Amino acid sequence: MTGQSDKLERSRPSSEAFELDEFPFYWIARVNARYALEMEKTLKPMNMDISRWRVAMLLNVHGEMSISDIAEQALGKLPTITKIVYRMQDEGLVEAYPSDHDGRVTLVRLTEQGYENVTYVFANTQDVFKKAFKGFSEPQVRKVNKLLGKLFDNLNS
Repeated sequence: MTGQSDKLERSRPSSEAFELDEFPFYWIARVNARYALEMEKTLKPMNMDISRWRVAMLLNVHGEMSISDIAEQALGKLPTITKIVYRMQDEGLVEAYPSDHDGRVTLVRLTEQGYENVTYVFANTQDVFKKAFKGFSEPQVRKVNKLLGKLFDNLNS
C-alpha cells in the first residue's frame, strides 16, 4: 500500500502499521482535554465552570430550551443537566418554568443577570479561542468544524 492507503493504515489501531500520532481520536481527546483545562483556568476567577458555561452558551444562542434539549446539545446526562440548571437558577442566572404546551417539560432561559454573565464570560474567554486558532485562516477553521461535524454525524448514526 502506498500514499493515502498507508496514511489510513497508520490511523487504524487494528493495523500493524498503526502510529498513535496518526490516530485522529488521540488528537481529539488531547485537544478536548487541553481546551477544558484552559477554560477551567479562565472561568474559575469568574465563578463559572465548563458545565454552567455550556448551558449558558446554549441558552444565549437558542434563547429558550427544554432541559432535555440542553442535555442533548451539551451531550450531558439529563439528571446532571437538571442539577446544573437548578443550581444556575439558585444563582439567578436562569429561570426554569413548565411549558405552556406540556407541563412535563421544563423550559429554561437566561435571566438578565445570566445574559450579563454570558457577555462578561465571552469577553474574558476569547483569548482561549485566539490561542487555540493562532495561525489558522477563517477557511481552515470552517474546515475543522466541517470535518469534526462529519465525524460526529458518523458516530451519531
